[in-house]
Amino acid sequence: MAKNLVIVESPAKVKTIKKFLGKNYEVAASNGHVRDLPKSQLGIDVEHEFEPKYITIRGKGDILANLRKQVKKAEKIYLATDPDREGEAISWHLSKALKLADKNMYRISFNEITKNAVKTSLKQAREIDMNLVDAQQARRMLDRMVGYRISPVLWAKVKRGLSAGRVQSAALRIICDREEEINAFIPEEYWTLDALFSIPGEKKNLAAKFYGDQNGKVTISSKTEMDQIRKELEQETYQVLDVKKGKRVKKAPLPFTTSTLQQEAAKRLNFSTQKTMRLAQQLYEGVDIKGQGTVGVITYLRTDSVRISEEADAAAREYIQSAYGEEYVAKEGQNKKNSSKIQDAHEAIRPSDITRTPAIIKESLSRDQFRLYQLIWNRFSASRMSSAEYETTSVKIGAGTYRFHVSASKITFEGFMCVYTSDDDEKSENNVLLKSIDTDTKLTLKELEEKQHFTQPPAHFTEASLVKALEELGIGRPSTYSPTITTLLGRRYVTKENKNLYVTELGEVVNSIMTEAFPTIVDERFTANMESLLDKVAEGTIDWKAVVSNFYPDLEEAVQIAEKELEKVKIEDEVTDVICDLCGRNMVIKYGPHGRFLACPGFPDCRNTKPYLEKIGVECPKCGKDIVLKKTKKGRKYYGCEDNPDCDFMSWQKPSKEKCPDCGGYMVEKGSKLVCADKQCGFVKEWQK
Repeated sequence: MAKNLVIVESPAKVKTIKKFLGKNYEVAASNGHVRDLPKSQLGIDVEHEFEPKYITIRGKGDILANLRKQVKKAEKIYLATDPDREGEAISWHLSKALKLADKNMYRISFNEITKNAVKTSLKQAREIDMNLVDAQQARRMLDRMVGYRISPVLWAKVKRGLSAGRVQSAALRIICDREEEINAFIPEEYWTLDALFSIPGEKKNLAAKFYGDQNGKVTISSKTEMDQIRKELEQETYQVLDVKKGKRVKKAPLPFTTSTLQQEAAKRLNFSTQKTMRLAQQLYEGVDIKGQGTVGVITYLRTDSVRISEEADAAAREYIQSAYGEEYVAKEGQNKKNSSKIQDAHEAIRPSDITRTPAIIKESLSRDQFRLYQLIWNRFSASRMSSAEYETTSVKIGAGTYRFHVSASKITFEGFMCVYTSDDDEKSENNVLLKSIDTDTKLTLKELEEKQHFTQPPAHFTEASLVKALEELGIGRPSTYSPTITTLLGRRYVTKENKNLYVTELGEVVNSIMTEAFPTIVDERFTANMESLLDKVAEGTIDWKAVVSNFYPDLEEAVQIAEKELEKVKIEDEVTDVICDLCGRNMVIKYGPHGRFLACPGFPDCRNTKPYLEKIGVECPKCGKDIVLKKTKKGRKYYGCEDNPDCDFMSWQKPSKEKCPDCGGYMVEKGSKLVCADKQCGFVKEWQK
């Protein structure tokens, strides 16, 4: 009979780890958390030192009963949950639920599910780290306080089962702020000028870009300025004033953290953060490799560290030397270390065995598993390789007082780029032409090509750029990025179209209430500071109950103030002049998961509903009928003609009643300004709502 019991989180790991450990070990799974705060109440005793009230999670009774039977038979119990705060807390909850205090209980953790890593962890068994447990408890209780105290305020205001979350509300605020920036953005006109030159004795032409004049860079802001510069340039002679040749190196990228993996998988593979994490979990827990059995092919997927173990670094260097050559191996100390803000609990995400190349295991993986593994393998390999080297050439061309520039670069040693390149890696250009150019070379102008441009507003957030922003601002941790975005999309506060994230009407309402009544909760600096405090709890320098007890009174005061003030502005059903087709009552405006809609007040006797089209009091510039506020299928707001589809007018910005005094076209509201919808006109005026 097995003398030792190993308890893991996921059933997917059971078979793999059992195979590594042999007949003296039994392996069982807890299926994640077994205890949590109750759903029906706050679950925190605020009167008695904020003691949490944990109960067995519904549906986990049978799992715990089975684990208790196995515990009775075992001489030693090893808790092998995930190597992070959440995993540490699950081990602690298991020790309480299974009453392991008087047993031979040990905590083990491994960064990768391989035979060597699992066996090594048994030799390094330890006690449960209560600092990590307390950090997780503090996070859970802070999130519970925010959710359970603020959500009822939202119900009173918006009249639906909405919810607020600590990290989620800060993330929503960031997205809403970006949306406001975009809506208030006014494009500015600018022009570019490209020149095409012929070179004596060369068949190919040289393309150059207008830079400015002898005093520095010049921005061309109008057609009038462009015409004046062109007129002067057409009278000038052209010659090369300066040729500079140099060398440049591009350093190898760092291996993946959770954040950078999510960003790159979104850019390169078009994966959502949720999909990336699901596939990475599968690769970590173990896949069935032909000839090797079930094995975890990558290290732990929730990390913000770029550290690599000495063994993995040595193995990678040895592999690179044999596969590519000595010159491709990175010099010692080339890869930078983590900043002081990073928690260095784990390694970066890497293959558990670098010799297990993507090509070798391709047949054992699904298409998406293979694509993600290949990305991780390539990035890690590149991180241990030498820098790429470029030969650069810069040419300055004179035309009277004006200047044109040409820059080109050519790879002389590809280094890490033989396995990993990013979209912004420069390609060589004009390499052949530039060799024949020297200072004082006379050039003949063949063509000038002018182009009109307009400055672009800040880009809408994508999942990848939002993760990057959250990481840079210190909001959340690797394990929270994906669930936060999933929650915002699931509650329809945010919608996704063509990778971009847009705030829905519902999201605007919730953010407006949160910003007005709970400005601290949605403040990014406050949320980032709270993460820093949780890190200090994990380090053992701050008591977790001090964090919770300092937070709760301020939250409670804000809730009480909000409840009083929000009662005065509580939204009642707005009666409209739309008559119910079924019973003849005047229909009312209701809020639902997708925003506002028309419903019969006779519910439940009459269940008639209709889409709500809100007139904005502006006539359609195409047909003269009313413009109404509409929403796309995914909930993004826009303005369209009520006579759609017969009239196809639409605008993302709200049209104004005022006509443009310059061209007579319609204008749109952009923050505190009215802007002509025709960019070519460009009329702008100050305006107050």
